[in-house]
Amino acid sequence: MDNNNKATNDIDAIPSLVQSQRQIDRYNLDMDAQAILVASRLMAAGAKLGHASEIHFSRFGLSTGRYRLLADLEDNEGEELPSQLAEHLGVTRATVTGLIDVLERDGLVSRRFSSEDGRQRSVMLTEEGAKKLREMAPEHFARLEAMVGLLNIEERSVFLDLLGRVTQGISALTDKTVKSKENISNE
Repeated sequence: MDNNNKATNDIDAIPSLVQSQRQIDRYNLDMDAQAILVASRLMAAGAKLGHASEIHFSRFGLSTGRYRLLADLEDNEGEELPSQLAEHLGVTRATVTGLIDVLERDGLVSRRFSSEDGRQRSVMLTEEGAKKLREMAPEHFARLEAMVGLLNIEERSVFLDLLGRVTQGISALTDKTVKSKENISNE
């Protein structure tokens, strides 16, 4: 089976609009089946992308998180505080500490007292870390470009806009409360 047929079959395996509507009807909810379908497919795509990302970065002896930390250091002149890294990466300080520990063990980052605040320890991108990023860049960016290669420039622009708007809604999955249509109409 070629990759195009596999991609089509993967999409068909995700709930269809009819299945989404059937689930909504089963629970007697007043929801938009298409919105549910889009969210379900986005979550499935996110899971597949996360898995593919880990496979991709493992080719270079990294994980997605370790790569993101190295790239963030590179984007910030090679030195940051762990708290800054955690904020930029959207993870906890404990997660950053774990990433730093592995990267330091591998010689890709080092810790030293901060040049801005001598009481704090900052993380520095080593020459070996910078070399790793330079060496992997051609293949890494070629694969990223190929991943969206089926989209033309206009479609990519629209996708970026839509992705930005959907990303704003992600907190609906993590917020303590979400207003349903019924709650909004009762207000």
